[in-house]
Amino acid sequence: MATELAPGVFQLGSFPANSINAYVSGGVLFDAKTRHDGKRIVKALRGHQLTAHALTHAHPDHQGASHHVCTELGLPYWVPDGDADAAQDPSLIGARQPSHPLATLFVKTMTGPGHPVDRRLQDGDNVGGFRVIDAPGHSAGHVVYWREADGVLILGDVLNAMDIITTRKGLTLPKDFVTPDPARNRKSARALADLGEPSLVLFGHGPPWRDGAAFRRFCAAL
Repeated sequence: MATELAPGVFQLGSFPANSINAYVSGGVLFDAKTRHDGKRIVKALRGHQLTAHALTHAHPDHQGASHHVCTELGLPYWVPDGDADAAQDPSLIGARQPSHPLATLFVKTMTGPGHPVDRRLQDGDNVGGFRVIDAPGHSAGHVVYWREADGVLILGDVLNAMDIITTRKGLTLPKDFVTPDPARNRKSARALADLGEPSLVLFGHGPPWRDGAAFRRFCAAL
């Protein structure tokens, strides 16, 4: 139900494997999949001592079970400042998505209820031992979480490690039809090269990535 990928860093299982990911580290649940995953997430979290739930961004496959998890476990809800209003009022999620049939389908089938935001995350904040880094484009307030001490990067959807349609594995930009500002997202992804060569990159979609040199080259070449 939860696999340890690095000291104190766990990935919650999904089906198909690595399709929609959530992670636990430093007492924080990062992302919460879709509205259909609440009970499974709570079950997978048994034995973990949690202090908060944080989002990389407020999209349907990341905030879907947030209300359920925060309510069931009594966790404060931490959301990037630029996405906090959408996390509280999910009608804004659909309003901000590109006009595309698949984007509309994802919004209708995956979006979860809103939930009051307890902390609006800012660039440079510390969350469970990770530094918050602004990385907008895939959403207005998208952030990544960087633990420089051991090179662990929780990336959300700035990049994917699999194609969300074909499931083919490999580094790729997120689909334009679910990215309101692809050019800005590309700029955010390119800036990740400045972090160096992370030891472990954790994506919203796709398997864990441990080739830091290849990751840095991909970002720098965008």
